[in-house]
Amino acid sequence: MKSLFLKKQGGTPKNKVLDFLITYSELDYSLKEIAKHSEAGYSTVKILIKKLVKDKWVIPTRKISKIKLYKLNVKNPEVKKFIEFYWEVIENEIRDKEDIKQDFKSSSSMKGLAVSAKNA
Repeated sequence: MKSLFLKKQGGTPKNKVLDFLITYSELDYSLKEIAKHSEAGYSTVKILIKKLVKDKWVIPTRKISKIKLYKLNVKNPEVKKFIEFYWEVIENEIRDKEDIKQDFKSSSSMKGLAVSAKNA
C-alpha cells in the first residue's frame, strides 16, 4: 500500500527507498530487504544505495558474512531537512483530507435544505 508521501510526491524508486528507510529508521537492512519492503527493484536499489552512500544519505552499518546492512544517516543535515519535509507532506495530506471531510459534512447538511426548498 502506498504511503501518503508516495501518493503526493510520486512513487519513484528513490522516494520508495527513502519512504521505507524513514518509516523504519530504527534498524538496518540489507539490499534485499530494502528492495522487498520498499517495493523497488533489487537492481535499482543496488545502484541507488551506492549513490545514497556516496552522498552520505545512507550509511553502511555492519556486515554479516557477505551481506552489508544499511540505514538512513539521520546525522546528515540534508537528511534531517528531508525528514522534516517528509513528515510535513504527510501532515498536510492528513489536514487536507480532514478539511475535505468537514466540507462534505457541511455541504451534505445544506443538500437537505435544498431538497426541502425544492419540494415546497
